[in-house]
Amino acid sequence: MRRWMSLPLLLLLILAACARGQPTPEASPLSLKSPAFAYGSPIPVRYTCDGEDVSPPLQWSSAPEGVKSFALLVTDPDAPMGTFVHWVLYNIPASRTDVPEGVPPEPSVPGIGVQGVNDFGPDVVGYRGPCPPRGKPHRYFFTLYALDTELPLGPKARAREVKEALRGHVIGRGEWMGTYQRE
Repeated sequence: MRRWMSLPLLLLLILAACARGQPTPEASPLSLKSPAFAYGSPIPVRYTCDGEDVSPPLQWSSAPEGVKSFALLVTDPDAPMGTFVHWVLYNIPASRTDVPEGVPPEPSVPGIGVQGVNDFGPDVVGYRGPCPPRGKPHRYFFTLYALDTELPLGPKARAREVKEALRGHVIGRGEWMGTYQRE
């Protein structure tokens, strides 16, 4: 009898685990890519701490109707201390279909968007590329959100603040992933 009582709870946990990280049912998929590297392949050294450490170019299509702005988060879930944030970019104009290579590390970049603080330091804004410890390759997820609003955040917001502001406003989502390993 006790086994049957825990079955609904088990099913609920399984469904929640499957849904984690998925767009909400009302969110449309965005087609996000980088012309600098293929999905799942190594990120070129140019875009890492071992190279010029400039942001890679990104392009997207299939934005849903009603987009007012976009937000971009770049994260490394394989970092030793947990997920590490490499880039926070938000209030990207709805008219854009790309982010060019080499976005300057300034809190506000006219025509491109507003940048938040990454995990490289308390006041470090803009893109900072892969720089994992030597060993196994790390995965870097570039996640683009299409929003039905502009976020009410000033420059230098943290990723958690952006994620909180995204709630209830995501109408599209796209993801691109690259890897990097230091020998």
